[in-house]
Amino acid sequence: MATSFKKKSTRGRAIYPPGTRPSLHNNQLLVSSGVPSMDSVIGGGIAVGAVFMVEEDTYSSYARQLSKYFLAEGVISGHSIFLASAEPEPNDILKDLPQQVDNKTYSVDEPGDSSSPIQSMKIAWRYQNQPKLESSPSSGSFGHYFDLTRVMDETKLSSIPIQTFSVTSEMAKCLSCTEERKSSENNVYRALISRINSAIKEGGFTTAEKGLENRTILRIVLHGLGSPLWGEEQHFGNEISPTLTRFLFQLRATLRSALAVCFVTVPTQLFQDPALTRRVERLCDTVVKLESFAGSDNETNPVYKDYHGLFHIVRLPRLNSLVCHVPDSFDLAFKLRRKKMTIEKLHLPPELSETANRTQEDSHRGKPGSLSCQSMVTNSCLDF
Repeated sequence: MATSFKKKSTRGRAIYPPGTRPSLHNNQLLVSSGVPSMDSVIGGGIAVGAVFMVEEDTYSSYARQLSKYFLAEGVISGHSIFLASAEPEPNDILKDLPQQVDNKTYSVDEPGDSSSPIQSMKIAWRYQNQPKLESSPSSGSFGHYFDLTRVMDETKLSSIPIQTFSVTSEMAKCLSCTEERKSSENNVYRALISRINSAIKEGGFTTAEKGLENRTILRIVLHGLGSPLWGEEQHFGNEISPTLTRFLFQLRATLRSALAVCFVTVPTQLFQDPALTRRVERLCDTVVKLESFAGSDNETNPVYKDYHGLFHIVRLPRLNSLVCHVPDSFDLAFKLRRKKMTIEKLHLPPELSETANRTQEDSHRGKPGSLSCQSMVTNSCLDF
């Protein structure tokens, strides 16, 4: 008797490097940023061969946390790491990477969280069975979760190849250069792009080699790129130096033919010319901006009492497709708790919205020139 049973076979099934998955939108190979909520809003992850740029906040504290998440995700996935930084030093960043935790531990609400059942708003019994709105987008099982209060074990760091590039040491070497060579180009960028090319060729990350079996991904992190510590004093004067834009152009061209992804943080709030910011944004594939509430009037604003800053999506990649991924909402905010950092949809508190509406109605009702049946400017309940 014939049967329709067929033996399951892996023949013809694509094999991808560990810690990667193809995009459902354009079949582009993706890696996780270390923050699953951020992966979902940018299209499922960061595309391999692309440049991901983060415009730093005022004090660069939250951008540094995103860099640590990206590095920690690479360590857990077994990816190679190339780290370049001026302040803090690369070795100091690697010593402070967060420890991996499971999904159940990560999902437990922390004390003081507004979403905990104890402090949640009591609603009518008829609405208790209604589905809740997900403030934090989820991206399935892709990526890992980390605890900011615990430091990653050094044995895990030693199990993967790590290369560091100290900008401070390279700047000391540039002091011995001649004045003509200094004025022509930034020697730090020249040495950095040379080191990146060597890491890609020597590590076997070029796409010239066919097949993805037994291969891994190179994660490149450039922290504080374009700051004065990188020798970019000309950006803060009247003239715009082309060294930064030239370096980003060379970097993106190099990554297009490599199994590598670059995570860049740029202090654009220090640039005096907005044209330079727009040029840098166009040379990157994905651009997000962190607007921190620290030191601003929004820090005490009751609208943002549950958040630490706004998360702006400036640019999304258009790789292997004519259109880019469109998230459900562009009104996003981030919060940094004791153990985790999440990207959530920005919601207005119910009690605040009701108060704001009543205030607007009262102010409109009390206008001297308003058309109403009243003898004087009052807020009486008899006025209509």
